[in-house]
Amino acid sequence: MDETVAWLRDRPYYEGQIAAERTLPGRQAAVRGLDLEPRLAEALEGEGIERLYEHQARAIEATRDEDDVVLATRTASGKSLAYTVPAFENAMDHGGRTLYLAPQNALISDQSGTLSGLAEGLGFGSRVSVDQYTGRLSDAEKRDVRSRRPTVLLSNPDMLHYALLPWAYKHWEWFFSSLELVVIDEVHGYRGVFGSQVALTMRRLNRICERYGADPQFVCCSATVGNPVEHASRVTGHPEEGFTLVDEDASARGPRNWVLWNPPEYGDEIADRQSGRRRSSHTEAKRLFCDLVSRGHQTLVFTRARQTAERYATDSAEELRNRGRDDLAGDVEAYQAALTHERRREIEDGLHSGDVRGVWSTNALELGVDVGGLDAVILDGYPGTRMSAFQRAGRAGRGEDPALVVMVGGEDQLDQYLMANPEDFFDGDPEKAMVDPRNDELRPGHVACAAAENWLSRGDERHFGEGFPGLVSDLETVGTLERRTTADGIRWTHAGGESPQHSMSLRTIDEREVTLLDGRSNDRVATLSFSDALRDAHPGAIYHQQGQSYEVVDLDLERDVARLQPTWADYYTKVLTDKEVTVEADRREKPLEDRPDTPVRFADVTVTEQITGFERRDGSTGETLGTELLDLPETSLRTTAVYYTVPDDVESEMRSIGGEAGFNGGIHAAEHGMISLMPLSLLCDRADVGGLSTPYHPHTGRSTVFVYDGYPGGVGLTREAYGFAADLMGRTARLIAACDCADGCPACVQSPHCGNANDPLSKPEAVTLLNALAGTDEPVP
Repeated sequence: MDETVAWLRDRPYYEGQIAAERTLPGRQAAVRGLDLEPRLAEALEGEGIERLYEHQARAIEATRDEDDVVLATRTASGKSLAYTVPAFENAMDHGGRTLYLAPQNALISDQSGTLSGLAEGLGFGSRVSVDQYTGRLSDAEKRDVRSRRPTVLLSNPDMLHYALLPWAYKHWEWFFSSLELVVIDEVHGYRGVFGSQVALTMRRLNRICERYGADPQFVCCSATVGNPVEHASRVTGHPEEGFTLVDEDASARGPRNWVLWNPPEYGDEIADRQSGRRRSSHTEAKRLFCDLVSRGHQTLVFTRARQTAERYATDSAEELRNRGRDDLAGDVEAYQAALTHERRREIEDGLHSGDVRGVWSTNALELGVDVGGLDAVILDGYPGTRMSAFQRAGRAGRGEDPALVVMVGGEDQLDQYLMANPEDFFDGDPEKAMVDPRNDELRPGHVACAAAENWLSRGDERHFGEGFPGLVSDLETVGTLERRTTADGIRWTHAGGESPQHSMSLRTIDEREVTLLDGRSNDRVATLSFSDALRDAHPGAIYHQQGQSYEVVDLDLERDVARLQPTWADYYTKVLTDKEVTVEADRREKPLEDRPDTPVRFADVTVTEQITGFERRDGSTGETLGTELLDLPETSLRTTAVYYTVPDDVESEMRSIGGEAGFNGGIHAAEHGMISLMPLSLLCDRADVGGLSTPYHPHTGRSTVFVYDGYPGGVGLTREAYGFAADLMGRTARLIAACDCADGCPACVQSPHCGNANDPLSKPEAVTLLNALAGTDEPVP
């Protein structure tokens, strides 16, 4: 691959885009034997598996020793065999059952095919039977699965919540009473609101298993994260000390050439007025893709959006035709989750066989769907986390063959920070995955579900944590729970009425939803949460869906319906907001090491926000075309925040640089920069975090910067950020100081989520503040 990289440097469009290179050395596989049931060993040999990787054997042995296991190794390292062997052994020996959970049906289908094939190789009478139980099945098909009583059941957390736990007493007692192993695949994907909801669902699963005398072990499969055991413990509800961590990958790997590719800056006057200062990462990725495919390398591009994957797969095929490579143009595909199962399978099979030479994909191919090893992977923009970048890179490489990974930088802060600081990308600590099963916005709903599944007792505090008695009392007061006195003590049951499971979704937290309708056909275009609808579907908003642009002509909040009409508008809209943060209670505080007079605090807060209007901005230049006022209701968010104040001497220094406007712009820029870099340490998106900077706050009596968790109750993001606040400030100072723009740009301090239209922002004052608080010495712009 060194020759290929040298060849790319010689391409006509190359202008010094390579910001960094790194070759990760290959390694030979470390394997060893392990005693297996003879029929299982024979079936594995039939699949070409005669010996196990060291990490597979270690995980199997830990499971046999009745430990919970976290297996954190790279993509395509054979993690599935580590749970397949104990699952099949339990079934063959005594009919013990396994529940496999994955976040996406495509992964469930892939695993179902693999496990079913292996089960067939065991021959008649093995007692191993594999079925999947998802929402795609008809009622009749679901009944058939229950009547077959499989020993390995593949499903997702949503079905566990909606269909298995609520009917445990009627349809699933046979399953839960013999459940011995729970596999949680892609456990790193269970984070934020969804992860916190799943964590509470796992606590309900633990209760039901207890009810029927079962105590299953957990095997959690993960990418590399900074807190694998802690995260698995939080998700499963099992104690950390009961987990064995297996994180040394023993599978074979060839050398992997990494290239960080930064698109060149625009030079002409018109382009300099655009919101971006660099050429599109999509265009650069397309050039690289066509070059690599033309050179004979089977190549996969990961991009962020479905529409981008579809568009650039088409554009790449056209480019190949323009180059006279009609033989390759028909071998380029787009892969994304909205495709039918059959179409996705066709593309996967084409990658395996080599008939498909190139694919543009969303993150749908990041998960463990088996597509074989490719020659090259291109990341069209930093995917948001190092974990995801390395997961996607793991798609490249066949056995010990060399592979190429090119990450094309986008315009935003994280991309440009990593292009300028490649050591943080290659050598930085893995991000931590965050969930919060103690979230009091979520716990009441799950306690109500648990009561409907099996009566509650005071002992259930061990499942639902501190504050459980108060939750039960509150639910009893509002009539959700009924108290009953029995010979065994006081019990609580669900009061009846609507199923609590079907009144809540695991993937959202906002119960109120707004339906978006096409005004011509009255067809549903989309459904948004109430808060998202105020932001994205207000009157006059431009809304994009599946390649079609719409203008919102009416938002009826009495009926929770927005009406849209198709438009060819060449502008986009951006809301303006007013925001206040009220500190309800300070939980913790600690002084900054380099400023002992300045504490960082972690607190419960209420964020009150009102959308006051919106801007229309030119789609080509980003210039503001006009502003309109809106009259929309105020929203309120109870959450958690980390915050700090500006010391008097630092404030004086900042004001001496740029006066009142410069000071306000400085604290605003520092807030934006810190939010943008939080995903370097935590598995989150910057849209998951909000902020407020104010020259005076009544709680502190001085200028204050808040960074808050964007979800009701918080999902652990700011709780964790409290611990590394000083390091975050130092990184942010480096980010802002290193950017060569004059007034702030998307690569340093501008935010696409800012409710004040990124005004004011000022870089010198921001670096002055952050240097003082973090003890850094970055040059002031």
